[in-house]
Amino acid sequence: MLNITDPVEARKIIRADKYDKQTAGIAGKYVQGNLCILPSKYAIDFAAFCQKNPKPCPLIGFGTKGNPYLKDLGDIDIRTDVPKYRIWKNGEIIDEPCNIKKYWNDDLVVFVLGCSMSFELPLMEAGIEMQHIKNNTTVPMYKTNIDCEPAGPFKGKLVVSMRPLNAEDTIKAIQISSRFPAVHGAPVHLGEPGQIGIKNIMKPEYGDPPRAIKNNEIPVFWACGVTPQSVVENCKPEFCITHKPGAMLITDKLNSSLAAIN
Repeated sequence: MLNITDPVEARKIIRADKYDKQTAGIAGKYVQGNLCILPSKYAIDFAAFCQKNPKPCPLIGFGTKGNPYLKDLGDIDIRTDVPKYRIWKNGEIIDEPCNIKKYWNDDLVVFVLGCSMSFELPLMEAGIEMQHIKNNTTVPMYKTNIDCEPAGPFKGKLVVSMRPLNAEDTIKAIQISSRFPAVHGAPVHLGEPGQIGIKNIMKPEYGDPPRAIKNNEIPVFWACGVTPQSVVENCKPEFCITHKPGAMLITDKLNSSLAAIN
C-alpha cells in the first residue's frame, strides 16, 4: 500500500500507472469515491437510481457529457486517476486496465459515489481496528437478497461491505458512521449473514475474504458503492466503466466535510 497522506501526490503516482491496488488507508483524511461511467442516454435514469438508493449510491460528484475532468473534487482526470478500472459490455467485464484513455469518448457521463472509507478513519481514530487495512487487503463485499429501488433500466440487489467487530466497537461504529449519511451512514444489518442472503461469509463476491470471525465478534454490514456494478451485471447496458472494487478515486475533499454533525 502507498504510505501517502496527500491526495494530489497519490493521484500523481496512480496517473503514472505506478500503482494499481486497493486504496484503503491512502490519504486517509480525504474522500474516496466509487466510479460509474455511462453513455449519456442512461444519465438521467442512473441519477434517479442514485436518488432513490442513497444508502448504497450517495452521489458526491458528476461530470458533464464528454468531460473527463472533475474540478469540484480536485485536479482529476477520470481517464487516468483511478488505480484499476473495469470495462463492461452487455453486463460482462471485458478488461481491467490501469487507464481508460482508449475507451473514453465524448458521449460518456461520469458519476462518483461516496465510499465507506470516509468513515473508516473516524472509526480507527476511535480505536476500532479495520482488519482489511491492517492486513492490506480489500474489504469483503457481498451481494444480498435486498432489492434496490428501480429507476428506468437500473434495478438489482444491494451490495454490502462487512467489518467484524466486538459488541463495544459495534455500538461505537454505529454512532460514528451515522454521522456520515453522504457516505453510506449507519450499518444496514448486524449479525446473521443468511438473513440478507449471504450464504458463505468467507466467500465474498467482491474484495478479499475476511479473516476468521472471532467468538466475541459479529459481522457488521454497510451499504456499499459497488452496488452499481451488481446492477450493471443485471441490466446489461451496452457499455459501462467502473472502478475495480477497492481501487478507488482519491479526491481532495476532506472526509470531515461530509459529516452531518461535526
